[in-house]
Amino acid sequence: MLDLAEIFRRHWPDYQQRFGAQLLPSHRRAVAALLSCRTPPLGGQVYRCECGATHYAYHSCHHRACPKCGHAQASHWLARQRCRLLPVPYFLVTFTVPQELRALWRSHQRLCYDLHLRESAATLQNVAARPKPLGAELGMLGVLHTWSRQLIYHPHVHFIVPGGGLTPDGREWKRTRNEFLLPERVLAARWRTRCKEALQRQAPALWAQVPAAAWRKGWVVDVLAVGSGEGALKYLSAYVYRTALGAGRIVADDERGVSFRYRDSDTGCGRTATVAAEEFIRRFLQHVLPKGFQRVRAYGWLGAAAKAKRARIAALLGWRAPSPPARQPLPAPLCPCCRRPMLCVAEIPRAPP
Repeated sequence: MLDLAEIFRRHWPDYQQRFGAQLLPSHRRAVAALLSCRTPPLGGQVYRCECGATHYAYHSCHHRACPKCGHAQASHWLARQRCRLLPVPYFLVTFTVPQELRALWRSHQRLCYDLHLRESAATLQNVAARPKPLGAELGMLGVLHTWSRQLIYHPHVHFIVPGGGLTPDGREWKRTRNEFLLPERVLAARWRTRCKEALQRQAPALWAQVPAAAWRKGWVVDVLAVGSGEGALKYLSAYVYRTALGAGRIVADDERGVSFRYRDSDTGCGRTATVAAEEFIRRFLQHVLPKGFQRVRAYGWLGAAAKAKRARIAALLGWRAPSPPARQPLPAPLCPCCRRPMLCVAEIPRAPP
């Protein structure tokens, strides 16, 4: 089983020499973090066992593109979000960018990703506010996702949406039907219109580059009932603090290229893809987000400024949120020889920049 950092150690110098002038600063920072993760330059601790064994534990880089990092943060995020699940049915709503706009999204990520999240959330609110579908304000948690299982660029946003909303006067909780939230065709048409108007308003030059056929074709919005919402939260937690390629999926790096495992969307069966090392690095780096970009955002009465509305909804539903679990400190490593906990005996300082 190969490590992603090992792939970059082998092939990054050649890739950097060939495409150095085109590399984004965010890509360079991500690769530097991957290569330094859990190595002596980041510092760490020295552990020793009573049996005489010594273990060196180096610090993680904590970069969100690193597959070694983020597991503890993702688990803690998932535990906190579970405590906020209301006793109502939940839905997973997905807004996918059409093929004609993906090159634009990839070239202007900060602008287009922000537009994608904002306008898709506004679409849900606009349609839900109409008297016939619901006539209420929604609360939703959105997560940006940019890759397919084969690391191909496929930008889309997932929203976890409770099945109901708060009426404008704040006096009633309006519940949806168990298997229906909002009509997909109406959402898709409204989202297409909002994206067109927002892009034309914010970046007229970029709007002029979009083929006219992109605004005439049908866009895709999927609405899926997900029961209590726990399964959908677990699914999305993999995208919050983790990267496009999970640890352990790389199986080979040889003369044929880099091979990695993925699950086929149509059959559900496991398959292996093999691409050239240069193409593998390109696919991976295109999913590195701009520095400081917030991938997870809450809207409506789930937003940070809507605490009073959330309290009102809890009162209307007769529900009380459980206390979130406290974050537990990491246990000491076990001795590889006798499997007993080891003691920290020294600190390894971080190397200067």
